[in-house]
Amino acid sequence: MLKPIPVIYSSSGEYLLGLQHLEGEALCEPTQYSEYTILLITQGKGNYHADFGAFPFTAPALLFATPLQVLHLRDCDDLRCIVLQFHGDFYCIEYHRKEVACNGLLFNNIYIDPIISLSATQSASFSGILKEMEEEARQDNPSEIVIRSYLQLFLAKSSSIKMKELDGAPVLIKKDEQMEKFRQLLDEHYLTFRKPAAYAGLLAMTSDNFTRRCQHYFKKTPSQLIQERLVLEAKKQLHLTRQSIKEIAFNLKFQDEFYFSRFFKKIAKVSPQVFRDKTGISIVADLPKS
Repeated sequence: MLKPIPVIYSSSGEYLLGLQHLEGEALCEPTQYSEYTILLITQGKGNYHADFGAFPFTAPALLFATPLQVLHLRDCDDLRCIVLQFHGDFYCIEYHRKEVACNGLLFNNIYIDPIISLSATQSASFSGILKEMEEEARQDNPSEIVIRSYLQLFLAKSSSIKMKELDGAPVLIKKDEQMEKFRQLLDEHYLTFRKPAAYAGLLAMTSDNFTRRCQHYFKKTPSQLIQERLVLEAKKQLHLTRQSIKEIAFNLKFQDEFYFSRFFKKIAKVSPQVFRDKTGISIVADLPKS
């Protein structure tokens, strides 16, 4: 680890934002952070493991992780990176979704790679934003408004590049209409159908063929995607509402809150209560419902 900068804490002592310069074998062990985490890879290459997925990367690149997602880097070669972390209390991506469009694009998406490959010019631009953020954080009385503005710019630029990448980049894997249909079916029926065989039947595919094509297309098995989709919805309700864990378990059609808690902990590696305690309840929970 190299020169950590001063971090920002809330009045009650909660970690809100920080930057670190890392190199070598940093993050080589599975880790969970309570904050949104972004790695700007400035040198080297490796494999980024986030929950069930494994994604190769080569510098320069951006890697993204949601709160309490299990992440680590493997097979790294000559790695250097800058780690940017922020808590939802410092910058709420749900509240600012229109400005930065990062929720469901950079974070909280089980289907697309949590990686953006950058050009040298783009990498320099992001490094410049982080340098400005760092310089402001080192002031005797740093302005949270200024730092928050730099963070918003960083996220907005990331979202813009990711959208262009998805819309216009050369397609490395031919679009699989059946797998796109599975994506749609899963979003529609994840509360009802919990077994891959149900989706294979809806798609008129054999289980073996369905599993093989899903792994090729999404780099995950159907079971992994089904579990991740349920946990993603659970995380949203834990973070974005004030409903009790029992109510959320009922919403997600678990037989009781204890079975839900065991399922959640198996996948997320923390209990629903710990997840809520560490990530907090978003200000979105108290906004008027449209």
